Amino acid sequence: MSEFLTIGEPLTLFGASGESETDKELKDAKFFEKFLAGAEVNVCVGLSRLGHSTEYITKLGEDPFGDFIKQSMKSENIGTDYISSTEKYFTGYELKSKVSIGDPKTFYFRKNSAASHFSKQDLKNLNLDDVKHAHLTGIFPALSEDCREAVYELIKLLKKKNINITFDPNLRPQLWKSKEDMVRVINAIAFKSDIVLPGISEGLILTGSDDPDKIADFYLNNGVKIVILKLGSKGAFVKSKETSYKIEGFKVDKVVDTVGAGDGFAVGVITGLLEGLSIKDSVKRGTAIGALAVMSSGDSDGYPDRNQLESFMRN
Repeated sequence: MSEFLTIGEPLTLFGASGESETDKELKDAKFFEKFLAGAEVNVCVGLSRLGHSTEYITKLGEDPFGDFIKQSMKSENIGTDYISSTEKYFTGYELKSKVSIGDPKTFYFRKNSAASHFSKQDLKNLNLDDVKHAHLTGIFPALSEDCREAVYELIKLLKKKNINITFDPNLRPQLWKSKEDMVRVINAIAFKSDIVLPGISEGLILTGSDDPDKIADFYLNNGVKIVILKLGSKGAFVKSKETSYKIEGFKVDKVVDTVGAGDGFAVGVITGLLEGLSIKDSVKRGTAIGALAVMSSGDSDGYPDRNQLESFMRN
């Protein structure tokens, strides 16, 4: 078994590719490149590149996209022992535009996907003996009621083993029936987690405030141990019951693609904690990997190996 565990829906991503596709609407794009994608799988890729063992829980369709995802995961040394498959439903995929600046547009094909039919019964053979850290996001529980119940069940199992849980809200309003449902469920999961990693705009949606202190206090007062607020190019704000401070971000020469930056940030925090670094040093690593992520296309293409990370942080 691996030291790190996550649950989610990996996707086959078709990203608009080539200079001719830059700043085009998805309906007008003709050329695409295929990638492995999904917030949780991005985190696995990042951890694996830094030498950590990972395991991914999900359900895929028995189709070419599912085969591509499993093959891509294995090439990234991501554990696939808890990936089941089904003939009844398809593997989710998405399209992403290419932009010269800002956030690219994405379009998902995941309603009624194989992963959305994952249930808590699929966790019955889960072995947590060697797991030291688990990472959850707000995406998987948005897919269906069954996925939501599976997340609640996984949290119970992790708590029994005293396994540290990080939670990234990763808000996807288009996957939820209503904003109210999204806020209620996301916060319910956050309250059960040890470390919560919201972005500043997510904090406003989830707590009603864009003040870092107020956002942090909202979660700290509901049982969370540490809140790490992502501030984009400005770095991060960290607060616990004992202390609070800001970590400056790294300078980026050119932003190529912002997708995957938050997941890269999570990679830095999680690997730092697994390696015994302080929260402050772990968050600093997170800002470094987030900066590297936005300088490359593809959701996880910019995630570094050990030498690349150390060189970037040093220089």
